[in-house]
Amino acid sequence: MPLAERMRPKTLDHYLGQTHLVGPGAVLRNAADAGTLPSMILWGPPGVGKTTLARILADKVGLPFHQLSAINSGVKEVREVIARAKSGGMFAGKSILFIDEIHRFSKSQQDSLLGAVEQGWVTLIGATTENPSFEVIPALRSRCQIYILEHLSLEELDSLIKQAIEEDVLLSSRDIEIVEKEALMRASGGDARRLLNVLEMVVQSIPSGAVQVTNEIVKDLIGSTAAGYDKGGEAHYDIISAFIKSIRSSDPNAAVYYLARMIEGGEDAKFIARRLLISASEDIGNANPTALVLATSTFQAVERIGMPESRILLSQCVVYLASSPKSNASYMAIKDAQALVQETGDLPVPLHLRNAPTELMSKLGYGEGYAYDHDAPSGFSEQECMPVGLEGKQLYNPGDNPREKSMSVYLKSLWKNKYGF
Repeated sequence: MPLAERMRPKTLDHYLGQTHLVGPGAVLRNAADAGTLPSMILWGPPGVGKTTLARILADKVGLPFHQLSAINSGVKEVREVIARAKSGGMFAGKSILFIDEIHRFSKSQQDSLLGAVEQGWVTLIGATTENPSFEVIPALRSRCQIYILEHLSLEELDSLIKQAIEEDVLLSSRDIEIVEKEALMRASGGDARRLLNVLEMVVQSIPSGAVQVTNEIVKDLIGSTAAGYDKGGEAHYDIISAFIKSIRSSDPNAAVYYLARMIEGGEDAKFIARRLLISASEDIGNANPTALVLATSTFQAVERIGMPESRILLSQCVVYLASSPKSNASYMAIKDAQALVQETGDLPVPLHLRNAPTELMSKLGYGEGYAYDHDAPSGFSEQECMPVGLEGKQLYNPGDNPREKSMSVYLKSLWKNKYGF
């Protein structure tokens, strides 16, 4: 039996972390003490005790515990468990159904749970590493409480190491000294199960005599630690969000850090380059038009070169974008313009701006009175271009940066007070 399984706690008093849920007076402790557990979704990263907590809660309230994994179970297995729960003698309608990785269930598979949860035939406890808002159907979410489990702190992980060395039947018989723990902590990534697995690997690698755990020994055993980055999971969206927001916040240090997180996690370089193209226009825009030119060149170069060299190109572009003046004026202009179109509908285009490719259209006045601005003094005719009813409506508000300030001055010299430049 692995160390992580041997160290699995059996009671809430021995459960590590999540004091906001199971500490004195906390919601799940109170519910367990009262013997009335609600159906719930336990949402948190791997190795923080979701399965363990479900087992402890079931044992605390004294109900039968049925466990399924969404990886290898389907509607058939769910219905079988529900049938057993309904015909469970004195426990009929009072069983706990635990589904690990419930986010992997399809909509139809999740639908199969609704009746049993609604009728109270089972108390559902689902465990997920993904955001339930996206991965659990609304009908099931509305029938469950959602509880968030947090990463274990370094102090809690350190306590777990000491507890394992002192209390485990096998480790306590060995002379084990933690000389350095940084590599252990990095390897765990906040995952208690992985921490114990790595510790056990180190001990097993030294079959006899004293065991001194050092960073070098841990690195030699497990190699480089893969970044905790699932391209299909929530971490993907969290890190790309932090990446773009760091550029927007003009923090090149944070932006390059999150770039490294994505690269180490195996993210597609072209995906990153596409995000830089969007950022260059949305967040920098005309405050520094060269940003879009560089982002475009970066995307094209990444397509040609590939990894690992593309990381250098991406880094250069990221630093440039983060260090550029910012303006979302163009982004806001199109956003406001779309809202205006949705509000006002298909207003007629002024006749003088319409195209007149046929004689009939010319007779109807299409294009009549159009002023060709290049023939006007200073190349500006001052003709009205907005539809009737929208004259003077300002959609573009130049940003507060040197380049757009100069644009604002130029536009004001043309339009005077018409648009508020």
